[in-house]
Amino acid sequence: MHIQWYPGHMHKASKQIKETLPKVDLIIEILDARIPHSSENPMINSLRGDKPCIKILSKSDLADPVRTREWQDYLEQEHGVKTLALTTEQPEKIRQIPDLCRRMFAGKNNNAKTINTMIMGIPNVGKSTLINILAGRTIANTGNEPAVTKSQQLINLKNGIVLFDTPGVLWPNIENKNSGYRLAATGAIKDTALDYDDVTFYVAAYLLEHYPDNLKKRFELTQLPDSELGLLEEIGRKRGCLRAGGQVELTKVSKIFIKELRAGTLGGITLETPALIEKELVEVEILRKEKAEKKAKRKKKWKGSR
Repeated sequence: MHIQWYPGHMHKASKQIKETLPKVDLIIEILDARIPHSSENPMINSLRGDKPCIKILSKSDLADPVRTREWQDYLEQEHGVKTLALTTEQPEKIRQIPDLCRRMFAGKNNNAKTINTMIMGIPNVGKSTLINILAGRTIANTGNEPAVTKSQQLINLKNGIVLFDTPGVLWPNIENKNSGYRLAATGAIKDTALDYDDVTFYVAAYLLEHYPDNLKKRFELTQLPDSELGLLEEIGRKRGCLRAGGQVELTKVSKIFIKELRAGTLGGITLETPALIEKELVEVEILRKEKAEKKAKRKKKWKGSR
């Protein structure tokens, strides 16, 4: 899946992040608990160095709690990383973040020092709502549309923590096509940039394998069809998504299906596991090598023809 959405302000934001990182003591990255790996910014892992990092798994009320715990354990294996699972409906939990920042510097003789933090996350992950709760006032614009925050801003929380807020950033090249589908399914990408049917078929196949009981319960099915097309047609008939002649209108049922996934009415669902991601990363590396080899051969052929 190729995503045709990388607004100009995101390119600018990526540049600003690289310029600001040297001034930062700690990184707060907000991930979507339903897709903790796919919502991680690969640029941060390569630029973070030994800076401590708090990874917040937002929207955890929409995710599978067992998988969320599994992801927290997995992410905390990395040196200097702490995790916190929460929702924007938990202001008291969000207000614990400054204390967690200070604890990560305990014993480093700089408890009195102002801690400069950079807060970042993909579009529509709840970053602006979280900042407003931390600041105790409306600072960041909020909305269910991706890409509301468009410029970097500095926020002094007046408790020894300074936040560098960055716009929600996606990256221009998502090598793992499965991550592209997951980002689209959870609403990180504007709906105008994706094919609903394509994304829905991907999600339906995943849920048939990993969350069959959720599907049965939500759509009142005693038995599940054995294909994603069969599932969507069954849901379409139940929800009245029919054309003249009784044919199911797939685009209409796809929109209903994705809307219910995003709203959490299908139950707590996580679209990736650490084991699945490990497997996919191996596949991505193989494809990357094959691509590099083809490019080298073309270059050699081109040079030989001159």
